[in-house]
Amino acid sequence: MKRKTVAIFASVLIVLTAACSSSNGDQTGSKDQQTLKFFHRWPSEPRNSYFNYIVKEFEKQNPGVKVEMESVLNDSYKEKIKVLVSSNNIPDVFTSWSDSFAENLVSSGKVKDITSMFDSDANWANTIIKSQIKPFTFNGKIYGVPFTMDGKAFFYNKKAFEKAGIQKPKTWDELIAALDKLKGAGYDAPLMEGLQNTWAISHYLGTMNQRMLSPEVIAKDYKTETAQYSDPGYVKVLEYWDKLVSYMGPAATSIDHEAARNLFIAEKVPVMYLQFAELGYLTKNPQLEFDFFNFPALPEGKGNPGALTGAPEGFMISNTGKHQELAEKFVKFIVSPENAAKFQKDAGAMTVVKGSATAENSPKGTLEAVDVIMNASETTPWLDNAINIAIADAFMKGGQAMASKSMTPQQVMESVQKAAKSLQNAK
Repeated sequence: MKRKTVAIFASVLIVLTAACSSSNGDQTGSKDQQTLKFFHRWPSEPRNSYFNYIVKEFEKQNPGVKVEMESVLNDSYKEKIKVLVSSNNIPDVFTSWSDSFAENLVSSGKVKDITSMFDSDANWANTIIKSQIKPFTFNGKIYGVPFTMDGKAFFYNKKAFEKAGIQKPKTWDELIAALDKLKGAGYDAPLMEGLQNTWAISHYLGTMNQRMLSPEVIAKDYKTETAQYSDPGYVKVLEYWDKLVSYMGPAATSIDHEAARNLFIAEKVPVMYLQFAELGYLTKNPQLEFDFFNFPALPEGKGNPGALTGAPEGFMISNTGKHQELAEKFVKFIVSPENAAKFQKDAGAMTVVKGSATAENSPKGTLEAVDVIMNASETTPWLDNAINIAIADAFMKGGQAMASKSMTPQQVMESVQKAAKSLQNAK
């Protein structure tokens, strides 16, 4: 009798242990649970809260799915995603800039060709603005789903312009005349940028390169294998950059872009080169009356003066992950009309999903910005996405050094040429 009792107890214990193991399976990674690794570059608010919502809602709608999310800021993201893609620890879903940045990731051979995502689901694909897909398309194949779209323009304080009798500048000379008038009206720094952030410098230099150089020169130099950067137009661009820096005042070299933007919002400075994605921040000051204009044509410029600097960002999928279909489902969930509209409302930034921006859910100026992007005769990507990062660094750090008077335009271009030649010799 005693033996029977022990045997029954042992059997019950085994069953209970098995049951506990089964119930804990979702926590320890059983075959019933699917875990997606998601890596993005938006840990700050309001986007951080938006993606926390996305993860929780996706998990709620897909029982047994766990999304492990990680995020780091801009510059750290650039370095870390390159390391991850070159390793065997690539996330299932990750954000990427478009154009050459995306192409460099694709060259690793570990980014999934997702052309079939678009071909097999026309209802979803047709919700996306087609022009924003092209920057993620290489050799006829699509490697990224665009999500945000953006552009860059000079934003200005309307009250300051009206008081000084200034119209929207259309040429370089008109821009300089406007800045001189604003300086005469009492603004020590009529134009501002946070020069601690080299990426902000790249936005200026990339636009100015496009305005100054011919498309043929740009096409040759922006390709690492044929880059020379010997055209005298590059030095002229840096001379124009030096002129703009002279209107920023001594504080520009000691602050970042966010601090500079806050000065514009507080109406301390009347002009700033901003992204449309920053429109939401401008609502912090309800009294701020602003408008914007495209970067004007440069004297002797050979590029299209109507081009708009800006590019989409989106999501890529690993082709080595265990749950690629689930990864596609997750990306479609984010880039859907419902969640794109929520992003527009929560983050105040434009998405590539048609109709996601409305007068009701968007900050002032958004619908005008959408029209500018949609009607741009040409778009040019951010400089640090358009060219090899080693060359971009030479431009950006050179522009920063010029602001502190430690390099001349000629010296900056010598460092750019040296970076290009170093890359070519390494191949």
